[in-house]
Formats: sequence, structure tokens, C-alpha cells
Amino acid sequence: MRREAPAAQRNRQPILDVLKPRLPPYGLVLEIASGSGEHVVHFAASLPILDFQPSDPDAEARASIDDWVRTLGLGNVRPALEIDVTAKRWPVDRAAAILCANMIHIAPWGAAIGLISGAARILPTGGTLFLYGPYRRGGRHTAPSNEAFDQDLRRRNPAWGVRDLEAVAGLAAEQGFGPPEIVEMPANNLSLILKRL
Repeated sequence: MRREAPAAQRNRQPILDVLKPRLPPYGLVLEIASGSGEHVVHFAASLPILDFQPSDPDAEARASIDDWVRTLGLGNVRPALEIDVTAKRWPVDRAAAILCANMIHIAPWGAAIGLISGAARILPTGGTLFLYGPYRRGGRHTAPSNEAFDQDLRRRNPAWGVRDLEAVAGLAAEQGFGPPEIVEMPANNLSLILKRL
């Protein structure tokens, strides 16, 4: 039942290194599109004072998340929820921080709109929205591998694709977030840290 994603194994520690000094000292951290669950359990094991709420629209992914949590015996991870980011109401109405890795390029643009507007609804002033994945900057891909990945995504679904960082930052600004702090990550990915104003 537990899923394993090689990319999650590789990138979970670099992501945690960026998150640690930027997450609040206490409160609920909501993860959107938790996938296999390997990120959330790694973060929760390293940050036991925080409570984590994983979520995924896919039932098999939620089963994998819950299986990882049971196997590792983590008491600070809640059962995985089904969340449709495009819905006007989410089953979580308050969080201190929201994490989302590798979703907005493997989803229609409406998912990015829903994610950011939902984050604006439930985060307090100063709350953190953390986004991770590949982005274009200034209308250009940051590496040939990202361009090839983008072409592959668009072949699979024309509504998918690597997003322009400026478009995501603009969308966030419209929803009351400040400009992103940008951290370059391994494998030509970026971390975007957005604060609710």
C-alpha cells in the first residue's frame, strides 16, 4: 500500500533544509497534493512540535500516506484528507503554513489559482505558502531538462506545463501575498516562499 517515489527520496531533505527556518514554531502545517506521503512523514519526524495535515485528491495516495504514518508511528500527522484545491471551501479552515510540492505543473492552471486563493482564505497574516518545483523565469526555461520535461507534460495533457514564476508571483500578489523569496534547489527546481500580508 505504501508508495515510494525516487524523486521524493532525493529532494525531501533539501526541501526540509529550506523549510526548517521558515516554518512557524507551532501550529498546523497543511500539505496539498501529498502524493506518496514521503515528504510529510520526513518533515513531521524532523519537526515534532508541529502538527501536519496531509491531503491528496487520489484515494490510493491517501492510503499510502496513512500507511507511512502508521509504519513510522508518527503522532503529529493527521489522517490524510481529500482536498480539491479548486473548491470554494476546503475541509481545513485554518493553517499556520501550507506546503505544495510538484503540483502546479502537473495540473491545469485552475489548480494554481485554487491553491493560492485557498491559501489566502485559511492562512493568517504572516502565514507561509511554500511552493516547490520547476519554473520558467523571464519566459525561459532554466535548464534543457526542464524544457524537455515541459514538452513531455504538455504532450500528456495540454493543460499541464512548467509555469512562469512571474505568473505565479502575480497570482499570489492578487491574493494578498508578498513577493516570493526564491531559493534555488537541486535538479533545476525552485522553492518559492510566499508570506500572507
